[in-house]
Amino acid sequence: MRDIVRAAVADEAPLLIEGAGSKRGLGKPSGGLANARRLSLAECRGVTLYEPEELVLSARAGTPIAEIEALLAAHRQRLEFEPMDLGPLYGEAPGLGTIGGVLACNLAGPRRIARGAARDHVLGVTAVSGRGEVFRAGGRVVKNVTGYDLSKGLAGSFGTLAVMTSIIMKVMPDVEAEATLVLRGLADDAAAGAMAAAMGSSAEVSGAAHLPYAVAARVAEGSLGRESATLIRIEGFGPSVEARAAHLSAGLSRVGRLERLEGEASRALWRDVRDVRPFADGTDKPVWRLSVAPTRGHELVMDLRMAAAIDAFYDWQGGLVWLRMEAGQPEADLVRQALGRHGGGHATLIRASEVARANVPVFEPQADALARLSKRLKDQFDPAGILNPGRMG
Repeated sequence: MRDIVRAAVADEAPLLIEGAGSKRGLGKPSGGLANARRLSLAECRGVTLYEPEELVLSARAGTPIAEIEALLAAHRQRLEFEPMDLGPLYGEAPGLGTIGGVLACNLAGPRRIARGAARDHVLGVTAVSGRGEVFRAGGRVVKNVTGYDLSKGLAGSFGTLAVMTSIIMKVMPDVEAEATLVLRGLADDAAAGAMAAAMGSSAEVSGAAHLPYAVAARVAEGSLGRESATLIRIEGFGPSVEARAAHLSAGLSRVGRLERLEGEASRALWRDVRDVRPFADGTDKPVWRLSVAPTRGHELVMDLRMAAAIDAFYDWQGGLVWLRMEAGQPEADLVRQALGRHGGGHATLIRASEVARANVPVFEPQADALARLSKRLKDQFDPAGILNPGRMG
């Protein structure tokens, strides 16, 4: 890998880095780069260390997440940050995403509100910088970092700082039981209040999402029907889950009609929420990922509904809004202006046509001071600018 990067530096050739290519549609398109070379990590795969009793796993960057999760499941363990599988959103088969891609994009699922993002679970990385230098950051234990934690700094960099070749993650024991309380028929504002109450309770909720009526029919193979569904997940030791669910149900039952899902039915539902399956429709209709204060998400959506044809659902207690633009145009100015009117946040264009992605800011524009800091960091790691140039706009 080092020799490939050094050759690209010598030839001033851009390197387009990817694992299985399942998230190729995320970020600015790479077409039109002269002399560009594609660097695939698909063959850089395999678990190199797994110590279940130490809760640590090391894998090469191109190792499929599905392979890692199967190994962990055999030992009743899991990746606590619930990694997303965005492949189907781009028309790809499920299960192609790699551990390197998940960390490079810092992708986490519904459990993010309780357990943190991908970056919070990485212990160390081995990588090749844009200078062609191999470096290691972190290690096999948590208390091994002094100063800037490079392994976390690479999370969310989309391969623009270094080519990660090996990753060490902390893993956690799987839960014994899982239950999802489903409130039916709530409007978005009432659902926001119910989710806030559940998250503020002693029930130790690990997931809170709201699917408006049209969206609810597009998860769990349609088993929820078209009525809106507000989802509250509780996980843990069996008797504890039962007690917490009973306590929370007593309060939520006063808000709306309550149903309950358990086991695989609950897990399948949350996988669909995690992977944005309601919008995995085989089209390139623009899909936005909006990060906003949980109490403002439903207000933002209502504002946008007055100005454009949209479809939306909520995760992370309403703080994560998934938005599909039904007319086929990203309408980036409209989205970001509305975000500013409702307390600010971040808007990322997760899916759109290549033409659309080439002509609008895909990622939230940085403030000047942060942009200067990002440039200095890029100049240190990749002074020739060959790693995924332009991917982040």
